[in-house]
This record gives sequence, C-alpha cells and structure tokens, in this order.
Amino acid sequence: MSAAILNEQLCFALYSASSHLTSLYRPLLDPLGLTYPQFIVLLALNEEDGVSISHLAGRTALGKATMTPLLKRLEQKQLVERHFVENNERQKKVLLTEKGKELANISEGITDKVFCATGLTKQQAEQVISVCKQLTKSS
Repeated sequence: MSAAILNEQLCFALYSASSHLTSLYRPLLDPLGLTYPQFIVLLALNEEDGVSISHLAGRTALGKATMTPLLKRLEQKQLVERHFVENNERQKKVLLTEKGKELANISEGITDKVFCATGLTKQQAEQVISVCKQLTKSS
C-alpha cells in the first residue's frame, strides 16, 4: 500500500485555492473592518434579507454555532439587526441595516478586484464554480 501524494489530492487543491482566495480578500476587507465570513453573510443578506439564522447559515455554508458570534459582531458594527419572528419567540430573522446595505453595495468592486487577481478568465471561473456546486450537491 502506498501513501497518497498531497499535490494530487482534490481536497488539498480545493483547500489551498480557498485559502489563497481568502488571503486575496483580506487586504480589501480589513479597511472595512470585515472578515471574509462576515462579508459573505452581508452578500447573502443583500440577495435575500430578513431570513432566519438557520436559513442564513445554510445559505453561507457556515455552521449555526459560527453564526451567532458572527452576527453579534455585525450587530455591534451596526450592519445587521436581529428581530424575533412574529408569533415565534424562539426564532430570529436577520436584516441588513442601511449601513449594511451600503457596504454590500460596494461588494462588486471588491469581488472584481479579487477575480482579476486570480488571473482566471470568466469562462474558467464559471467552470470552477460549476464544479464546486456539483461537489456540494453530491454529498
């Protein structure tokens, strides 16, 4: 039996690419006081606002245990608000504030800069996105 070769592993290639992309976002998000997970939550809420924490966790592929402290920090920055769902005191919905919407509206410039830094063509990026979506649906 032989050992697996690291650079031939799909999981390592995806992990390395993800780490690299996140590192490209860092200098663009730091001046805004945002982490990458906070940024993707703002993007998700900009597309679909007023959703439950569970829905948001599923949409962003972040665990529910991650969401609560992340949302607390976004609330402290006045970017989101959490409100109890009417007739259900156990469930909360998350809403972007005006400040959060303004920040989400500059996201395209940030994502464009990161895309340019990858050196990928639009077609290559679409192929990678398609393969990643296929991988996540297969489980």
